[in-house]
Amino acid sequence: MLTLQTLKQYFMAQKPSIPKGTRDFSQQEMAQRNYIFDTIRSVFRTYGYSQIETPAMENLQTLMGKYGEEGDKLLFRILNSGDAFADVDMSRPLASQVCEKGLRYDLTVPFARFVVQHQNEISFPFKRFQIQPVWRADRPQKGRYREFYQCDVDVIGSRSQVNELELVQIVDRVFTLLDVNVLIKINNRKVLTGLAEICGFPDKVVDITVAIDKLDKIGLDAVKEEMLSKGLTPEAVAVLEPVLQLSGSTADKIARMREMMDGKSEAGMEGLRELEELFGFIDAAGIRSQVEIDLSLARGLNYYTGAIFEVKALDYQIGSICGGGRYDNLTGIFGLPDMSGVGVSFGADRIYDVLKGLDKFPEGLKSTTTLLFANMGELKYVLPIAKALREAGVAVEVYPDNTKLKKQFDYADRKAIPFISINGSEEAARGEVQIKNLSSGEQRSFAKEDTDGMIKFVF
Repeated sequence: MLTLQTLKQYFMAQKPSIPKGTRDFSQQEMAQRNYIFDTIRSVFRTYGYSQIETPAMENLQTLMGKYGEEGDKLLFRILNSGDAFADVDMSRPLASQVCEKGLRYDLTVPFARFVVQHQNEISFPFKRFQIQPVWRADRPQKGRYREFYQCDVDVIGSRSQVNELELVQIVDRVFTLLDVNVLIKINNRKVLTGLAEICGFPDKVVDITVAIDKLDKIGLDAVKEEMLSKGLTPEAVAVLEPVLQLSGSTADKIARMREMMDGKSEAGMEGLRELEELFGFIDAAGIRSQVEIDLSLARGLNYYTGAIFEVKALDYQIGSICGGGRYDNLTGIFGLPDMSGVGVSFGADRIYDVLKGLDKFPEGLKSTTTLLFANMGELKYVLPIAKALREAGVAVEVYPDNTKLKKQFDYADRKAIPFISINGSEEAARGEVQIKNLSSGEQRSFAKEDTDGMIKFVF
């Protein structure tokens, strides 16, 4: 018989754990993650983008059908609360009745929903950024998680490719500040549409795109096999194969594609014109990072219609750490047509892994505390001094227990606190404050009123 005591014993016997594909982050790790978020946020703001947030869950009708068939399979659905099966109509699909909401898959679709819902409250072009978690029911592996943060930056309400240039500049600036060498790859979805047209299968553009998007992961032969399995003929695949292996300068690649598409695909020719214009802007802007046209770049999300971007770290083996593109029809799905937008998303978790792997985090991120006041039994003397320093912007801790100094020094060492202040009855009687630099060993004495002197010493 199952009793409360039996259940209690069962759960006590289970080791605490978290779901696969998720992670805990320690204090030090959060300091490092906040370094990433703060860096990205600061760059977004210098380009005139303002922050918004949207709910963790959206109505399933908002999410479904926006990411392609494979994306829909990775949506986390949320079971309705209460007695979900009380009023089930067996003549209708069960899933749609018991799961009406889902965790957001990305930040772009909720952003499009936000724009439509709040269109009378915002000014266009609308420039926004979001830094929030997203969820995907993917198979966990290195660099791929079920819960992860995205840092999205989008502008909507303008078709100018100056916006694409600005996103490239933002990517370049962020990774310059983070000291990571990256390669920015760019293609255009209209070129991919053109490829489908010149190989004779314009109705297979999604299948071709999904297959090409896997080129780096599964290789050329497997991509060809997948396209054949989707109904393309060997002759059609033979037309596409040289494009996937195209090399040379940007001008060389565009010239070769023009020869293939001229008179055969107006969409493809328009995509090539857009790429040529964008790379002209990029050359004029003086981008530090490597930027190249990659005609095999597809990006698997169905809502992209123009330029598409992907960013990879050059010195660390991991998947793309940033990506995005132009979308012309996303808000139209929600009832606001002719509202073109473009954006990129920074994968904070993968960027974290890159910085960790390359040892690029600044040393000072180990602790948020600058000065520790040791507890020598003179708390009433120390507390007003700590208060004055905190009000001046210094991160201060007061050790709560009057215990052995070794234990207090060990605490400062474990938390990498750089300064300690030890003040007993003698210091209190003289109105002095002793501060020691734990790295250099230098120690100085200050009058308790000399807050400015203390600040200069610890900074």
